Amino acid sequence: MLREQIDKLRARIEAALAPLIAQARERIAPLYAQVRSRYEKLEPRERRLVQIAGGLFAAYLVYGLVISPIAGMVGGLDGRIAQREHDLANVRRLAAVYKQVKSELSDAEHNTVPQTKDCSLFSVVESSFTKSVGRDKIASITPAADRKVPGGLVQYSVQLKLTGVNLAQIVDALYSMHSLTVPVGVSNLRIQRRAQDTHSYDVDITCVALGHSA
Repeated sequence: MLREQIDKLRARIEAALAPLIAQARERIAPLYAQVRSRYEKLEPRERRLVQIAGGLFAAYLVYGLVISPIAGMVGGLDGRIAQREHDLANVRRLAAVYKQVKSELSDAEHNTVPQTKDCSLFSVVESSFTKSVGRDKIASITPAADRKVPGGLVQYSVQLKLTGVNLAQIVDALYSMHSLTVPVGVSNLRIQRRAQDTHSYDVDITCVALGHSA
């Protein structure tokens, strides 16, 4: 059914264009005959030059009407493909960063101190260092101001100064911190050798813990 309609439409178009085509042929025929007559009167060398010129003109038309537009389309397509690949690489990079941040946030949310009145970072840190290095080695222990961090969390900090400790005691203190049931980390650690005793050190430590804001 559709094919019959297409055939009918084609027949109508051909019938409508037939007079125009016939008129065009009638007008072109004398000109074509004149050009052909002049061409046949040319010398072989001149005919060869005309053929070369005609070939160059045909090549120019093919390049201008076919090759150049296709090349432009291909060049534009290559540019769009390169831009899409660049955008895809950026999306993948952002997805990787988001995944890493989400994992770090999840870890931070799990590693938080319990929100109870009995839990005190100060007392936990003081007890741990008293057991590992001794109370006499703790020159000072000072709680710092709480600081809010993204994710509805609060960072608690305690600053300690240890004096006259050896390397073994420093290692024991850090291991004791790592073994605590309360998740406490070290954000700053500075070790300085004592001038009067090269086998002992003064240590500044900042212990931190995260908790959910009230």
